[in-house]
Amino acid sequence: MTDHLMATYNRLPISFERGEGAWLWSSDGKRYLDALAGIAVCGLGHAHPGVRDALCEQAGRLLHVSNLYQIPAQSALGDRLCAAAGMDRVFFANSGAEANEAAIKLARLFASRRGVQRPEILVMENSFHGRTLATLTATGNRKAQAGFEPLVSGFLRVPYDDLAAVETAAANRTNITAVLVESIQGEGGVVVPQPGYLAGLRALCDRNGWLLMLDEVQSGMGRSGELFAFQHEGIVPDVMTLAKGLGNGVPIGACLARGEAAEVLGPGTHGSTFGGNPLACRAAMAVLDALAQDDLPERAAQLGERIRSGLHDRLADAPGVTDIRGRGLLIGIELDRPCGELVAAALAEGLLINVTAQRVVRLLPPLIIDDEQAQQIIDTVARVVLAFLDEADGGGAG
Repeated sequence: MTDHLMATYNRLPISFERGEGAWLWSSDGKRYLDALAGIAVCGLGHAHPGVRDALCEQAGRLLHVSNLYQIPAQSALGDRLCAAAGMDRVFFANSGAEANEAAIKLARLFASRRGVQRPEILVMENSFHGRTLATLTATGNRKAQAGFEPLVSGFLRVPYDDLAAVETAAANRTNITAVLVESIQGEGGVVVPQPGYLAGLRALCDRNGWLLMLDEVQSGMGRSGELFAFQHEGIVPDVMTLAKGLGNGVPIGACLARGEAAEVLGPGTHGSTFGGNPLACRAAMAVLDALAQDDLPERAAQLGERIRSGLHDRLADAPGVTDIRGRGLLIGIELDRPCGELVAAALAEGLLINVTAQRVVRLLPPLIIDDEQAQQIIDTVARVVLAFLDEADGGGAG
């Protein structure tokens, strides 16, 4: 069969026909435990009844109207998100990249209105913020950027989880206007910063008059064990971006802001044809309902601790395993070598996982997994990792 899709993905030779909870069924009828959740998208799992019913009801009434008109579902969702995050206003987009693009534009306009002619946004090494030209430039991955030059100017990069580097930048540059940083680095290898890092950034931004802009596209919506990962440190950013788990598979992104930052974007400064349409907003409202009703952030914290502990017991002493880390149900197992082939090995065992940063097995299971499924993840991951290391070392590992 001729495939007319652009070859932008190295797809695995499998397709799925249906899902229920944490399970997916392939076209040949085999069942798989989903420990990836569409890369942190389906936090409520597949075919969640609350999301399903909201979508069906809304699809029978109204899918889309232009943002030229009032959209009650959008206003209601904005109210709930702002109340939950301690923010004042929100702009709705269709993805994490678009949400981050909105944040970057907000920071630039913020600087322009303060008379800063060539503003810079401080970004981090090994970060990931999207694949538009601006968000690709903000992303700390030269491989992803290669061939797309000239990139967008106005970004200054420093190491992640390094407050001293930020202080040095503050001392040497006068046109920094904002810091854009992931609360937890996901694509960069599931890197959880040291306690106090986000609070330290908050203090530095306050001292220098910068905006603190947190990318919670992957870490938000309960995955870290709090609704938003910044809440672990008791701070509030000036700008925060969301997507992925916000719609449980329905495309929606959000850029939230508070204080002076919330008043920067006005008519004509930004927009989106599809952003915040009734269908996407109803889906997101259903997600918020389920997260609150079932206390899923707290459940994610408990399950994440259980899975990390179980993996530590099985793998910590294995030659080749260098770290097991994470927060909530955002978990990484770092090896001392590239391990992309583990994705196919786990698939053969009926488990969907991911490898990021070449050497980190990334686990992003739905927040609704039960204890038995958590144990299956531990057992299967430990088994395939140990077998991989044993084979690579000629039978000497384990």
